[in-house]
Amino acid sequence: MLSKEEQREKNTLFWGEFKNRMKKHMSGSGRRINWLTYPTEAKELYLRLHADGKSCSLNFDIQCKDDGVREVIWEQMGELKVVLTAEMSDEGDWIENFTTPEGKTISRIRWEQANLNYFNEEDTLKMYDFLKEKIIAFDRFYQEYKDILIHLLD
Repeated sequence: MLSKEEQREKNTLFWGEFKNRMKKHMSGSGRRINWLTYPTEAKELYLRLHADGKSCSLNFDIQCKDDGVREVIWEQMGELKVVLTAEMSDEGDWIENFTTPEGKTISRIRWEQANLNYFNEEDTLKMYDFLKEKIIAFDRFYQEYKDILIHLLD
């Protein structure tokens, strides 16, 4: 087991290398972006990358203070599910009521690659490849449909 300092160093190295690998990739909008803090342009929508000792994942989180607004966005995503699935080449896991470790209820769409270990150097490249493929595919979808989602939050 790693100490907090060793874990912090591992995180810095892992995500720093991923950021380096993604520098040459531009968003579908034509702009350079920081892929680690994907700009959804809506404070209630988040794209989160995750890696641990069991898997890595790309998560699209809908975190609205108003559950009614969250439900409307979730319904809209359901209407776009066929398009999103085609772009991602994977349906992903659709979790309408996901409870965060902090106890907050959000809606989440997750694309996960299981059986990869963040602490195993042999899995690192597989994790980078998976995350890169999924985040670029998500960006193609999001750049096309973000105005619909953002408009629902107004």
